[in-house]
Order: sequence, then C-alpha cells, then structure tokens
Amino acid sequence: MASAPPDNIVSLKKMRVAGSSPSLAAHAFPEELRLYAAAGVKAPLTELAAEFEKASGRKIALVFDTAGAAEQLFLADGGAIFLITSQTRISNAEKTGKLTGGITEILGDTVGGFAMAPGKIKPDISTPEKLKAALLAAPRIAFSDPARGATIGKHFLGVIEILGIKNETIKKSKLAKDGVETMHMILTGEAELGVTQISEILQADPSALVGPFPGEFDLATTYSLWYRADATAAAKTFARIVTGPSGRARFQQHGLRPFLKQRNTP
Repeated sequence: MASAPPDNIVSLKKMRVAGSSPSLAAHAFPEELRLYAAAGVKAPLTELAAEFEKASGRKIALVFDTAGAAEQLFLADGGAIFLITSQTRISNAEKTGKLTGGITEILGDTVGGFAMAPGKIKPDISTPEKLKAALLAAPRIAFSDPARGATIGKHFLGVIEILGIKNETIKKSKLAKDGVETMHMILTGEAELGVTQISEILQADPSALVGPFPGEFDLATTYSLWYRADATAAAKTFARIVTGPSGRARFQQHGLRPFLKQRNTP
C-alpha cells in the first residue's frame, strides 16, 4: 500500500487547485513572497525556496545580509512576509512594537568561528593565548562590518579588546558586507584569516574551517523565522516547510545546530 503524501505536499497540491482560478490567484497570492534573512542561512534557504517554487509555482524573493541589515530591510518593506534573523533581534522588535501580528519559529543555533583558505596550515585557536598568537600572525583578517549589524563583527571586536590586540588587529583587517563576502575574501586570497559564522564557512567550503572561538569566547546565536500571521496560504505553507522536520534537517546539514534551550543566546 502506498503511504500518504507529506502534509506539505498535500498543501502544495491544494494551492495549485486554488491558483487555477485567475480571480482567486490575483487576490489571494502576491506575485512573489519576499523574505529577508541573515546570510548564515543562505544555502539551505535557497535550496528550500527553489524546491517550493518548483512544486507550487510561487516565487520566493530572497535577500540576504547581516542579521541587523536584514531586519532593517524587512522593516522598511511593508510588503515583505518573512524575516530570518537572531531571536534576540526579533524579541526586541516585538517589545518595541516594530514587529506586530506575527508568528515566530526558532530554527537553530549558529556558532562563530574562523576560516582559512583550503591547503593552508591552520593555526591552533583552542585557547585565548593561542587565538591571540594566530591573530597577530595573520597578515590580513576579514570579518563582517559591525556597523552593518553583523553579530559576529561586534563579538570579534569585543574579543580582540579583551585580548589586548585591538589596534594591531584592526590595522590589518578588511571589513566585509556579511559572512558570505568574508568567505569570498578568504577563498580568493584577499585575506588569510576570516571570522564568521561556522554555518557560512561550511556552506562556502567545509575544508576552510579552522574552528570555533575558544570556550570563554564562544558565540552561539539563535536564528528564528518571523512571518506575518495574516499571510497567504502559500506563505504559510512555505513557513511550515522551513520549520518542519525536513527543513530543520536541511539547516543542520548546512552547519546550524539544534537550538539549546538551556542557555541564554545573544
């Protein structure tokens, strides 16, 4: 006996039937569903959106940036449906009334770390002292611009301040738009050591991973999906796909780890 199709597939089939009526399609569904997201989820989200578009015929317009910039872009776009950024940013926006009438679903945690071009001898960064030595030895360092709302960039500035090497490090650093650009700089040789989310490193080239920050400097950021409660059926179907078991598995495949409820997240 054939097994029943997954709920998301059933929903997609229902959407297709509803969309066959020109008048209903024109009023119930916008031409595209706009989504703004932190760059750390670019690879898995692009895959999920492509699969959804192929199955449903509805286009997901994706815009990736730093966690802070993605939030600002979403807030400036009154027609946007989805936002993926840090849970802290979403909570703060809800408290201040910038985000209202929405639904929040936690996707997972991303961890900060370091990258170096494949084939290079990777430094030991397992302790603060060894990380300090690695940063001083690196000719050029790349990290996301804190002024653009980069969580990792702000954290890195705090770390080098504590290590007492802020001035030396800043002088030889290159600021990137986001983690995707940071990894581009590493893989093209524009910088020798990159600082970004491990999910972004793995999505660019797993062999470029050096490792996470040493224990006391650990950075784990919880990413969440926020979407409008009055969104169309198509949008809600996509939200269910992203937050369902297959969607969460896809995020884990690309470097996010399951949300750890017992700790406070930045």
